[in-house]
Amino acid sequence: MSVKAKAIYTFLSENKEEISIQENEELVIFDDKSVDGWFQGENSRGEKGLFPASYVEVIRTRSNSNVTDCSISPAGSLGNDSSYIPSTPNTPLHLQRSFNDDDDDDDDWDDWDDRSTVVDDGDHIRSPGANGHAHRSPLSNNPNVHYRAKPHMERQDSISSSRKGSMVGRNLNRFSSFVRSGVEAFVLGDVPMMAKIAESYTIEMGPVWPLWKESPQPFSCSIEDPTKQTKFKGIKTYISYRVTPSHTGRPVYRRYKHFDWLYNRLLHKFTVISVPHLPEKQATGRFEEDFIEKRKRRLILWMNHMTSHPVLSQYEGFEHFLMCADDKQWKLGKRRAEKDEMVGAHFMLTLQIPNEHQDLQDVEERIDTFKAFAKKMDDSVMQLTHVASELVRKHLGGFRKEFQRLGNSFQSISHAFMLDPPHSSEALNKAISHTGRTYENIGEMFAEQPKYDLFHMLDKLSLYQGLLVNFPDIIHLQKGAFAKVKESQRMSDEGKMDQDEADGIRKRCRTVGFALQAEMSHFHRQREVDFKDMMQAYLTEQIAFYQRVVQQLDRTLHMYDCL
Repeated sequence: MSVKAKAIYTFLSENKEEISIQENEELVIFDDKSVDGWFQGENSRGEKGLFPASYVEVIRTRSNSNVTDCSISPAGSLGNDSSYIPSTPNTPLHLQRSFNDDDDDDDDWDDWDDRSTVVDDGDHIRSPGANGHAHRSPLSNNPNVHYRAKPHMERQDSISSSRKGSMVGRNLNRFSSFVRSGVEAFVLGDVPMMAKIAESYTIEMGPVWPLWKESPQPFSCSIEDPTKQTKFKGIKTYISYRVTPSHTGRPVYRRYKHFDWLYNRLLHKFTVISVPHLPEKQATGRFEEDFIEKRKRRLILWMNHMTSHPVLSQYEGFEHFLMCADDKQWKLGKRRAEKDEMVGAHFMLTLQIPNEHQDLQDVEERIDTFKAFAKKMDDSVMQLTHVASELVRKHLGGFRKEFQRLGNSFQSISHAFMLDPPHSSEALNKAISHTGRTYENIGEMFAEQPKYDLFHMLDKLSLYQGLLVNFPDIIHLQKGAFAKVKESQRMSDEGKMDQDEADGIRKRCRTVGFALQAEMSHFHRQREVDFKDMMQAYLTEQIAFYQRVVQQLDRTLHMYDCL
């Protein structure tokens, strides 16, 4: 049954089965059941094809009221069952899980992972991970349903009743990222100190902003040789990558699902760090050469970001991913990483912050400035992505055709001159004919050029889209912490709370503030390096390209010199 929908995000198609949709565009969905997280439908321009279900709002009129129900549905379900909530608005497409993807959950088949990659804490459905992204519960047999999660480290009733007179109120929205991440519980002092904390991450005061302390052993990592492999006598097909960390020099072999496991562990653990999403999945053509090459390039960028981050690069689960080559040891290390207690709110206990005083009002203003910057950069990155994508299409289609038409026209002139032999100049005819072939070659050069410059630019922009989309939720954590500090100080001034308790909330808010500022500092430093490299590489390739064009034209021009 066809239903109406509205696009809440812009999506640019990357193959012929998909269609592009623009934010706020009205759409028609042909079937109310999505396939692997994709809807099939029609946009306002009459184009028909696939687009991601998580990028649209399905509009359904309730039978018992005049209220229109708009729900984001990652699974294509149009119902409003209270037992689950949809993905958060910023959840990227690759988080929508699928049994049909070659790299998705095939745990019933795969001896690498005979259980879910997420550990169930008793009868408790795990909270969504960091950065506001929801994760599928292992209790669900439907990979596309995101269950409503119990807030992590929520206060117990006994605590609430014993401190009823002085307690700072909790957020009414128990599913906001501030609550789900556990940061509210941390700020209010409801996260108990661990008897022994084995890991520690230090924040230092830089010249301007706080900084993550650099890793004592920086390293890099290469991803090479994507190879198509099969198992179960060809029933299961997947792509394997050779991953080689520089500090060991020993390669390990990983599938996309292994990267996906690591990504979800990072999201779950590092609450205040922006973890960019993995390269997106694709509804069709997973084993086509172009798609495999594109995924490899983007996995390399993702891995470079991980290894360059002073905190993420030191994570024990990351080291396990990079170094473990034994199947049995892999399973043990994987289980150990999934049972890590220092995640979410508890991760905040591992942070060592500077002693320098920071005025919270100044910190809040600084974060507001970064918020405006991040929003503007996100819009600009989206705009450049759109322009570059359109330019790629012109290179592959329009430019090539126009130069071919020009070349054919020159060839036609040459053929016409040959029709009257007594007055025909063979040398001139050859020169004009060669000119035609030159422009046909230039058309092919334009079609080949994006793989040397624009594709790499789009890869880098995609990485930064994945980084920037996380910051609104991370900034929301700090905003929530600021609000608790102001509320606690008001209650202290009114005599409803001990000053020591209010000071404790302020101190823990400082920890959240230092962590966010350190992450902002790292983002700025890495941004300068990445965009400098991106622009230099693009301009270098553009210069080399047009020099090759000039050489072709120059050789053709010399054919007329001796006429």
